Amino acid sequence: MKANIHPDYHPVVFEDASTGKQFLTRSTATSDRTIEWADGNTYPLMLVDVTSDSHPFWTGTARNLDTQGRVEKFERKYGKRSRASKEG
Repeated sequence: MKANIHPDYHPVVFEDASTGKQFLTRSTATSDRTIEWADGNTYPLMLVDVTSDSHPFWTGTARNLDTQGRVEKFERKYGKRSRASKEG
Protein backbone atom coordinates (compact mmCIF):
# COMPACT_ATOMS: atom_id res chain seq x y z
CA MET A 1 0.00 0.00 0.00
CA LYS A 2 1.29 3.50 -0.80
CA ALA A 3 2.22 5.71 2.13
CA ASN A 4 0.71 9.18 2.75
CA ILE A 5 -2.22 8.86 0.32
CA HIS A 6 -4.98 8.09 2.82
CA PRO A 7 -6.85 10.81 4.73
CA ASP A 8 -6.45 11.19 8.49
CA TYR A 9 -9.28 9.29 10.19
CA HIS A 10 -9.89 10.25 13.80
CA PRO A 11 -12.71 9.80 16.37
CA VAL A 12 -15.63 12.22 15.87
CA VAL A 13 -19.02 12.50 17.60
CA PHE A 14 -21.98 13.02 15.28
CA GLU A 15 -25.23 14.44 16.64
CA ASP A 16 -28.61 14.27 14.88
CA ALA A 17 -30.00 17.82 14.94
CA SER A 18 -33.63 16.67 15.03
CA THR A 19 -33.45 13.86 17.60
CA GLY A 20 -30.34 14.72 19.62
CA LYS A 21 -28.97 11.18 19.33
CA GLN A 22 -25.17 11.09 19.38
CA PHE A 23 -22.73 8.44 18.21
CA LEU A 24 -18.97 8.14 18.17
CA THR A 25 -17.27 6.96 15.00
CA ARG A 26 -14.17 7.60 12.93
CA SER A 27 -14.24 10.25 10.23
CA THR A 28 -12.13 12.72 8.29
CA ALA A 29 -14.54 15.53 9.28
CA THR A 30 -13.32 18.26 11.61
CA SER A 31 -15.13 20.82 13.72
CA ASP A 32 -14.37 23.69 16.09
CA ARG A 33 -17.10 22.41 18.41
CA THR A 34 -16.14 19.69 20.88
CA ILE A 35 -17.92 17.43 23.34
CA GLU A 36 -16.80 15.33 26.27
CA TRP A 37 -17.81 11.72 25.64
CA ALA A 38 -18.72 9.06 28.24
CA ASP A 39 -15.13 7.74 28.21
CA GLY A 40 -13.86 11.10 29.54
CA ASN A 41 -12.15 12.11 26.27
CA THR A 42 -13.01 15.23 24.27
CA TYR A 43 -13.91 14.76 20.59
CA PRO A 44 -14.94 17.06 17.72
CA LEU A 45 -18.74 17.41 17.45
CA MET A 46 -20.47 17.41 14.05
CA LEU A 47 -24.16 18.35 13.86
CA VAL A 48 -25.97 16.63 10.99
CA ASP A 49 -29.55 17.00 9.74
CA VAL A 50 -30.33 13.33 9.15
CA THR A 51 -29.02 10.06 10.59
CA SER A 52 -30.48 6.57 10.76
CA ASP A 53 -32.21 7.73 13.96
CA SER A 54 -34.33 10.27 12.03
CA HIS A 55 -34.34 9.14 8.37
CA PRO A 56 -37.83 8.10 7.16
CA PHE A 57 -36.51 4.90 5.60
CA TRP A 58 -35.20 3.65 8.95
CA THR A 59 -37.92 5.08 11.20
CA GLY A 60 -40.92 4.16 9.04
CA THR A 61 -42.40 7.64 9.39
CA ALA A 62 -42.99 10.06 6.57
CA ARG A 63 -42.07 13.73 6.63
CA ASN A 64 -44.52 16.46 5.76
CA LEU A 65 -43.33 18.33 2.71
CA ASP A 66 -44.44 21.74 1.52
CA THR A 67 -46.50 20.38 -1.39
CA GLN A 68 -48.71 23.46 -1.57
CA GLY A 69 -45.71 25.68 -2.22
CA ARG A 70 -44.52 23.32 -4.95
CA VAL A 71 -47.91 23.43 -6.68
CA GLU A 72 -47.98 27.22 -6.58
CA LYS A 73 -44.44 27.40 -7.98
CA PHE A 74 -45.42 25.05 -10.81
CA GLU A 75 -48.54 27.10 -11.60
CA ARG A 76 -46.54 30.35 -11.65
CA LYS A 77 -43.98 28.84 -13.99
CA TYR A 78 -46.32 27.06 -16.41
CA GLY A 79 -49.63 28.79 -15.77
CA LYS A 80 -52.83 27.38 -14.35
CA ARG A 81 -54.85 25.45 -16.92
CA SER A 82 -58.63 25.79 -16.94
CA ARG A 83 -60.91 22.76 -16.79
CA ALA A 84 -62.14 23.35 -20.39
CA SER A 85 -58.59 23.27 -21.79
CA LYS A 86 -57.91 19.98 -19.97
CA GLU A 87 -60.94 18.21 -21.49
CA GLY A 88 -60.62 19.36 -25.05
